[in-house]
Amino acid sequence: MLKTTTNHRRLVTLATAGIGAVLLMSACSAPGTSDTKTTDPGNSTSGATSTAASGTPSCGTEPVTLKAYIETGFPMTGLLFDEFEDQFPNVTVDVREDQFAVITQNAPRILADDPPDIMRLPQMSELASEGLLMDLDGYAADFGWDQWPASQLEQLRVAEDGTRGTGPLYGMGLNFSMTGVFYNKDHAATIGMTEAPKTLAEFDELLAKAKDAGITPIMQFNGGATGGFAFPLQNLMASYGDVGPINDWIYLKPGASINTESNLKAAEHMQGWVESGYFTEDANSLDYPMVMSRFLGGDGLFTFTGDWESGNFDTNMAGKVGFFLFPPAEAGGKYGAMSAPLTYGVSAYAENPDCAAFFFDWVATNDEARTIAVQSGGSHPMGPADAFMPEVDPGTTTGETLTAGAQIVADNGAMDFIANATGAIYAQSWTPNLQKLMAGEQTAAGLLESVQADYEQQIAG
Repeated sequence: MLKTTTNHRRLVTLATAGIGAVLLMSACSAPGTSDTKTTDPGNSTSGATSTAASGTPSCGTEPVTLKAYIETGFPMTGLLFDEFEDQFPNVTVDVREDQFAVITQNAPRILADDPPDIMRLPQMSELASEGLLMDLDGYAADFGWDQWPASQLEQLRVAEDGTRGTGPLYGMGLNFSMTGVFYNKDHAATIGMTEAPKTLAEFDELLAKAKDAGITPIMQFNGGATGGFAFPLQNLMASYGDVGPINDWIYLKPGASINTESNLKAAEHMQGWVESGYFTEDANSLDYPMVMSRFLGGDGLFTFTGDWESGNFDTNMAGKVGFFLFPPAEAGGKYGAMSAPLTYGVSAYAENPDCAAFFFDWVATNDEARTIAVQSGGSHPMGPADAFMPEVDPGTTTGETLTAGAQIVADNGAMDFIANATGAIYAQSWTPNLQKLMAGEQTAAGLLESVQADYEQQIAG
């Protein structure tokens, strides 16, 4: 999964033992030709507000090096950088890669002490409140991002009090990522699964049939600092209740709580899966790449992950992997899923913010960039509602995830990831508590009580 071809870029990978990857996304003339570049590169912008020197921001014509700090394990970003360098030969992207958990831990220090022009962002509220992220509203006006559907940018806005959904724009998505359930079609045929389950009870029946057939029902990582059980848990939360209160909690709305009646039902259901042996027994020792390797090797009926793997499955398991949205508890209920921009931002102290903003706009408006986002990222690009979309075979995994995304829009079921509520909530609360749940050392009620207590302590300072 790690991108190994870097062309002429210098690729720096910082590996940290025991920590897994998570996962846990218009210019006045079309970018892609040198005559669109009107601003000299390297204009350093002090403070946290974007300012264009003159005209539409660009990467200029002189040599410029963009510093990028990104998440390892996902090829789409590297492919976009390669294409951007090909279209704009004066630009070199100097890439540093790390696992998501490490980025989460390093983010404040890196943004201040070694500021990237482009950085994969974990939780945004604290970083924005501390003045470490650039306010991108000026660029939104310059490029016309404020004319896109408002829902694309809402999750990237942070108000003065740290709540999200309103306020200045502190990030940009490379696409909209969405999570759900991928399944091995051969194993599905073995247990008689002919269509996606429409209720939670039907999903449970499939888990039981898989176990009886000697097939691992759910191949899921839960090791290191990134508890992958957060994926199925949040899907269960959406199955039992409305996504609104979950988003309120993630966005730090006053009085919000994760410890609700419907979420308790979800956590209890999750505990039931653990007790029934529906997860691989060594889940607590598996990180994300290990699980993906096993699933690609044919181990497991289901895995909970995101559409960023769609291109991987279409390439390495063509015709063998299907996708569906996790079903509601009751027939006819609405579907909910984690659906959020693959969030990137610009350090308030970045040397080349104009070029970084130009890159973000290019990703959203250039036909080739949008094709990469769909074919490699497996999800819908950001950008204008009428922007170009490449043709996708509806029978592919990518085709299925794109169709599912339309269902989430129709049901207004998009959620951000519960790991993104505060900067420390994932590594310091969700992960250890989910690992204890898997080990039989934590209850469903205790899980939610502990996470809520940690959340309140963290937002209090």
